[in-house]
Amino acid sequence: MKELNFNQLKKLEIILEGEHQEFATDLLDHAGVKGYTIINNLSGKGSHGFHGGHLMFNEEAVLIMIIAAVPEELVNPILEGFAPFYNKHSGVVFVSDIQVTRLVKFTS
Repeated sequence: MKELNFNQLKKLEIILEGEHQEFATDLLDHAGVKGYTIINNLSGKGSHGFHGGHLMFNEEAVLIMIIAAVPEELVNPILEGFAPFYNKHSGVVFVSDIQVTRLVKFTS
């Protein structure tokens, strides 16, 4: 059996309102992120109180989370791209260390 090789990456968990999904995915695409996962209809409690994950009027009126695994050198440029956005809108970006087994899926 082939031995698994683990490689260090950073995981970004980007939470924002669904109406801003295109802004976030465009930023990630332009930064060179190879892929991401989008989770819709989040529920949770933050500084603005509790937010239910049900559809209110449309899919843009709910919170979403975009998850991406990126090389460390992309983290700061991506966060700098989100900084002006988060000065005007609610949401957050979580950054954590992860290990992946198929590095080619996440890097050029």
